[in-house]
Amino acid sequence: MEKSFMTVSLKGLRFFAYHGLFPEERKTGNWFEADLELSYVPPADPVCSLDDTPDYGAVYQLVGQTMKEPRDLLETLVMEIASLLKEKFPALKAVRIAIRKMQPPIPGFTGTAGVILEKEY
Repeated sequence: MEKSFMTVSLKGLRFFAYHGLFPEERKTGNWFEADLELSYVPPADPVCSLDDTPDYGAVYQLVGQTMKEPRDLLETLVMEIASLLKEKFPALKAVRIAIRKMQPPIPGFTGTAGVILEKEY
């Protein structure tokens, strides 16, 4: 029996937030970038209704709202986002969430720092 998966993808979402362990990070904030992939088995073939797929507008709102609440660790943040997404979209079979801090407070550091969570349900 053939089984197909669909993945809704949001890439390069940018948020200004106050995540971090250090007091100065909580004061000055930082830009963060997020990539999300939400996989599910479509209930219909073809998918013709927003009720049959995760609404990426709702995903964006959920992530944006969650980003407003400061966390010490990005690891905590991605795990909470994954839990909220599964709660809102119970048909999800897997998620991949990457969040990058665009300017980590590390002297001489020139890249980004981030975490990736991949979770199957």
